[in-house]
Amino acid sequence: MKITFATTTETGNRPSNQDQLVTFVGQHNAGFAVCDGVAGTDGGDTAAQLACDTLLTHLSQDSAVRPQQTAQWVADIDRLIRREQQRRRELHQMSTTLAALFIDRQQPLAWWIHAGDSRIYHFRRGHAQHITRDHSLAQQMREAGFENTGINSNLLYNALGAETARPASFSEVLPLEDGDVFLICSDGFWSRLSQAEMEQALRMVTAPEEWLSLMMNAASGQEKRDNLSAVAVWVGSPQETTLLQSTSDSTRFLPPRH
Repeated sequence: MKITFATTTETGNRPSNQDQLVTFVGQHNAGFAVCDGVAGTDGGDTAAQLACDTLLTHLSQDSAVRPQQTAQWVADIDRLIRREQQRRRELHQMSTTLAALFIDRQQPLAWWIHAGDSRIYHFRRGHAQHITRDHSLAQQMREAGFENTGINSNLLYNALGAETARPASFSEVLPLEDGDVFLICSDGFWSRLSQAEMEQALRMVTAPEEWLSLMMNAASGQEKRDNLSAVAVWVGSPQETTLLQSTSDSTRFLPPRH
C-alpha cells in the first residue's frame, strides 16, 4: 500500500524551535513522530532530539514491527532521557512530548503512542475518526465538566522525562484502508485550527503537502506564539474519496484574488 507524507515546522515567536520530527518509510514498516520539547525548563530540545533519534534508529532497521516492540521503544526512550538528566545536571528537568504513528506495511496495520499534548488525528473518508487525548490539566478539567478558561494549556501531567513518571497512552491496532489519512502535530499547530477546518482543507487537496500548506494559510492571521510542526501521512489515494466537487466553501482557505 502506497504511503506518502509531508512535513512542516516553524519557530513561531519562540527564540528557538524545540520540535523534532521523524519520518521513515521502509519495505516492512513505516513510522512518523512529532516530539515537542516541554517549555519552561532547559533541555527540551535535547529531550526531543534524543527521542526522535532513538525512534529513527529502531525504524531504520526496517524489520517487521509489532505494538509490543514500539511500547518498549518508548519506555526505553523515557529511561534514556532520565539517564541523561542524571548525567547532565544542567538538564535535570528536560522532557518532551511524543506523538508517534507506526505502520506495519505487510498486514497492513497502524497504531500510535503519545505522551503530552502533541496529537495524532486519524481521518477516514475525509472525517476524523480518532484524536488522541491530551495529557494536560486543561483537558482533565474539560472532561470533568469544569470551566477551563484561563488555564495554561501547557500544564502537562505526562511527558517523557517528566518529574512524575507515567506510562504513555497506546491506541488499539487499526486495520488500514485505502484513503486513510493521519496528522501528527504539536500543540502549536493544532491549537490554531478546528477539526472542522482540518476536514474541510483535506477535501480540497490532492497531496499531503497541499493539505499542510492550506492549513497553514488558514491559520496565517493568528499570532504564532509557539513552535508549530506537523507531519501529514496519506495511505493509498485519499483524494479519490475526499476531494470536493465544489469550491463554494473554499474561501476560508484560499487567499483573495486581486
